[in-house]
Amino acid sequence: MTQRTSTPRPLRRDAELNRQRIMAAAREVFAQRGLDATLDDIAHHAGLGVGTVYRRFPNKTALVDALFEETFHQLLDLVEEAGRAADAWAGLRGLIVQLCEMQVQDRGLREVMLSSAEGRSKSDRMRDMFKPTIDGLVERAKTEGPLRSDFDPHDFPMVLLMVTSAAEYGQYGGPDVWRRYLTMFFDGLCERRDKPTPLPAPAMCDDEIEQAMQNWPPTRRS
Repeated sequence: MTQRTSTPRPLRRDAELNRQRIMAAAREVFAQRGLDATLDDIAHHAGLGVGTVYRRFPNKTALVDALFEETFHQLLDLVEEAGRAADAWAGLRGLIVQLCEMQVQDRGLREVMLSSAEGRSKSDRMRDMFKPTIDGLVERAKTEGPLRSDFDPHDFPMVLLMVTSAAEYGQYGGPDVWRRYLTMFFDGLCERRDKPTPLPAPAMCDDEIEQAMQNWPPTRRS
């Protein structure tokens, strides 16, 4: 007897609309509050009952995985485009800026990429796929200049972590204060530089630093 392979039935229109509402709500909630947000929070934001959310996604990990799958392809395109850059240093700088921008704007993505257990399998797959391109880009930037010869590809995620931490701490100085410190960091990555790059944002004032200190570390929900 020949066995038939079953294919998943497409979702009914109302079920698909609910799924889209859940995904949109999760994207907004995770971006603002990080992965400590619960499925109850997402259901409330979507205007749906939590049971509806659980019918589409049995747990938060499944929802994070579904969201990250969409972002993964966008990230892959950015890395591959940087790897094709004629000027490796410009490609590396541009990639770091774009990844920092995405993570500054999306706390959930930052946690998936840099620290969280949620979405771990996908973030591991992402790093495995990105590594050859980033390693090659780093080596080209060192050979062609001006990237300092002792920069290691393993330093790459630490760069992102430092900048996004500066963004979270420095938010009271304005949304772009992190770019000031990234610019300083880029100058520090160069073997030689005739004059420093102009800084794109002012330093935080005493009151802004005091406000940041009073609110650090960020409050996380249990």
